[in-house]
Amino acid sequence: MTSHQHHPGELDHPAEDRAPQGEDLAALLERLLAEVPEKTQKDLAAKAGISYPTLNAWMNRNRGTSRIAPDTLRAMVDAFRSWGVDVTPAEMFASVGRAVPGSSDSAREARLLKLYRQLPKDKQRDLIKDAEAMLRISRVS
Repeated sequence: MTSHQHHPGELDHPAEDRAPQGEDLAALLERLLAEVPEKTQKDLAAKAGISYPTLNAWMNRNRGTSRIAPDTLRAMVDAFRSWGVDVTPAEMFASVGRAVPGSSDSAREARLLKLYRQLPKDKQRDLIKDAEAMLRISRVS
């Protein structure tokens, strides 16, 4: 008599992470794009500053979404809102299984530093001069 042989790695359920509660990113984007039938994935990619192949991979669930930058998620929200679609950052972040990051001082500082580092040296100097001028003006007020 033979019994069913268990194969290592064979499980009753897939080894993948469970999708976040509710819609995943692909489902959310598909629903939102359906609200603006004149807009395409390419339009969304261009408006949000995302490469089309990346957006398409998210839509086809061929690429993970856990590491999408918060600014990218917010850019997609802004794109949809500019087209008259009602969507919140909380919905977009939830679709990738994350909470909306708060606007803490350290987050603002990190964002400013990231932008600063992307500027050429002459523009970094200009930014410092502008910040110093804003500081002087704010002290007068």
